[in-house]
Amino acid sequence: MHEPSARELLLAGLPVTECRRDVAGVSTAVLEGGEGPPMVLLHGPGEFAAGWLPVLPRLTHSHRVIAPDLPGHGASPTAGGPLAAAEVLRWLAELVEQTCPEPPVLVGRVAGGAIAARFAAAHGDRIAALVLVDTLGLAPFRPDPRFWIALQRFFAEPTDHSYHRVMEFCAFDLDRVREQLGPRWEAYAAYAVELVGDAGVQAALGSLIGQFGAVPIPPEEMAGITVPTALIWGRHDLATPLHVAEEASARYGWPLHVIEDAGDDPPLDRPDAFLDALRAATASVAVG
Repeated sequence: MHEPSARELLLAGLPVTECRRDVAGVSTAVLEGGEGPPMVLLHGPGEFAAGWLPVLPRLTHSHRVIAPDLPGHGASPTAGGPLAAAEVLRWLAELVEQTCPEPPVLVGRVAGGAIAARFAAAHGDRIAALVLVDTLGLAPFRPDPRFWIALQRFFAEPTDHSYHRVMEFCAFDLDRVREQLGPRWEAYAAYAVELVGDAGVQAALGSLIGQFGAVPIPPEEMAGITVPTALIWGRHDLATPLHVAEEASARYGWPLHVIEDAGDDPPLDRPDAFLDALRAATASVAVG
């Protein structure tokens, strides 16, 4: 009898279908589901598309949701090692072309947000709006030392204990997160540990942080973003503090939606508040 994997347990019952697409030469796992205007969701480094699971069911009520595993992450292996930044952006361009009959709202979190911002600057005509969630690339990456130490320990020795420790810094209230996920929490944590224990994933996440997050995106490139753009931020983000978002909001005129009682992953910490902010952020482009 087949014993379901942690990934299978995570995806069971979600209103999405896991598809496999050849995207710019990368065999890419993509969660797709729902009806309505398209919305592409990009996760953070070392993570996976199902990280959006607290908000996926409700997003599919009003959108055609496309949530890929980023190259080298989850079930999207890259045989030749991590992709260069230009290849990642080409991968995203092909993903949008394959999955979106009209320009989508592009939502990116952490390194996924930095990828989304770079893509919007170069290919604004291919998206309807941009939403950056606790994103890297707006300032030098200088996380809280406690968070950074816990993260390094998790990467060096991915175990249930080290994952729990790093999640105590990512989430504002980890007990609440575990309660909200219910029986999925065990599979969620197990799959996260499994992925970070994979050498290919480790290389991919290091490459993403190095190319998209370690240094700021040049202001002249950011100024090239002409599509409607908004920021959603957890007030207690220990990786990229709120003042980074406040400064970007003031500099570029982007609305900022602050999620109270949330760390660097508002969709996981406060899914209802995140969805409210996402609706507000995208209201001007009539996407739900």
